[in-house]
Amino acid sequence: MDFLANLNLAFSVIFQPVNLLHCFIGVLVGTLVGVLPGIGPPAAIALLLPSTVHMNPVAGIIMLAGIYYGTMYGGSTTSILVNIPGEAASVVTCLDGYQMARQGRAGPALGISAFGSFIAGTLATLTIMLLAPPLAKFALKFGPPEYFALMLLGLTLVTSLGSGSMIKSLMMASVGIFIGTIGTDIVTGEERFTYGSYTLMDGIGLIPVIMGLFGIPEVMLNIEQSMKREIYQTRIANLLPTLRDWKNSIMAILRGSVLGFFVGVLPGGGPLIASLVAYSTERRISKHPEKFGTGMIEGVAAPEAANNAASQGAFIPLLSLGVPGNATMAILMGALLIYGVKPGPFLIHRNPDLFWGIIGSMYIGNIMLLVLNLPLIGLWVKFLKIPYSLLFPLIFIFTLLGSYSVNNNIYDVLLMLVFGILGYLMRKFDYEGAPLILAFVLSPLMEHALRQSLIISHGSFAIFLNRPISLVMLIMAAVSLAPQFIPGWRGKFRKI
Repeated sequence: MDFLANLNLAFSVIFQPVNLLHCFIGVLVGTLVGVLPGIGPPAAIALLLPSTVHMNPVAGIIMLAGIYYGTMYGGSTTSILVNIPGEAASVVTCLDGYQMARQGRAGPALGISAFGSFIAGTLATLTIMLLAPPLAKFALKFGPPEYFALMLLGLTLVTSLGSGSMIKSLMMASVGIFIGTIGTDIVTGEERFTYGSYTLMDGIGLIPVIMGLFGIPEVMLNIEQSMKREIYQTRIANLLPTLRDWKNSIMAILRGSVLGFFVGVLPGGGPLIASLVAYSTERRISKHPEKFGTGMIEGVAAPEAANNAASQGAFIPLLSLGVPGNATMAILMGALLIYGVKPGPFLIHRNPDLFWGIIGSMYIGNIMLLVLNLPLIGLWVKFLKIPYSLLFPLIFIFTLLGSYSVNNNIYDVLLMLVFGILGYLMRKFDYEGAPLILAFVLSPLMEHALRQSLIISHGSFAIFLNRPISLVMLIMAAVSLAPQFIPGWRGKFRKI
């Protein structure tokens, strides 16, 4: 009965006209972002976050969430037709998707990617409904020590499981924690690293940071590159896969959905790793692994299902535990905090309309995406012809307007430009932005939990070791960092 009651609440929220409209806008923008190479979901959400600040929190987060999982649908279009991934998670789809297009099978490749994404998204949404409430109930046992240990674990997992150097990731996490401490201490009232600036007294805002780190570098780096787009000229027909196509790909879709969902739940996992794991799994169990990369439909179905399942699975730790698992989830968490909503185990009870509204939007959003992606393929192909010389200056202007419009403060624009230069240099020298933004968002929460814990224990750090849950999480955090500091493990686990 609880499941049906929750489902009824989810649909009652999403079918409100304003929420339905914002869900449509989110998935439409997400599809467009996925189609256009060089933007990506973090940059898109960062650019549009200022426009949602004064919205109803439910409508705002539904739209931002729709952008995230909508990009996973749209990214397959460019991977298959142009051999350029619209966003990072679609890079695996290029391997077999483009070869299918060259063989005159662009239609079935686009069709199976859309249907596979729909099936994976629906299964992931059902799983979120089943797993999130009991996980939130378990998290009600958490006190300040457990929350501090949990956030520390999430931070270490993101830095240790990222794609770059762990040392660089730890450096960026440290920078993020430092930036999060700038401002007025809420306990003592002391100013920290403000240097007399009234703007810094309130701390550094999330919007200038994320728009600088993710918006400006995308523009500058893509202007540097001469990205040649050659759309394979073939008549896109027969979008509905044949029975043979379904027979070859249905198990790949199901396996990709399961693998992608659980990889997405893990901090540091994300759609890219999920699609890689799903593709390698299909190749390993296939009777003809040598044919992968030559136009196998399983090589399109599995990664597309995995990246969509992963994008929705990432909402579980965010909504249930209040711990974002990747940069996009960190931005969404920041958005929730801006709305005055604290994600975590109390979210389901204090803001049921928000939680179940997001779940309902995933059901409806997946249907909208299926409708948008199949009949409108020709329209998305036209968007690929937008010249970068027009697109990227518009994005840059939008970042300036967005960072200014929130507080009408010119210093926010200056902060955004500073972080834009920092983000550009980070990308040039292979420093990831995800650990920085994740640490920046978690820093105030970690500091608050740490202080509460020490107040409870009268200043003794032993409280983190005396409580079983926090002790286990601290051990897991130490184990995740061990390969970097133990020479015998370093080469085995990761190349630094």
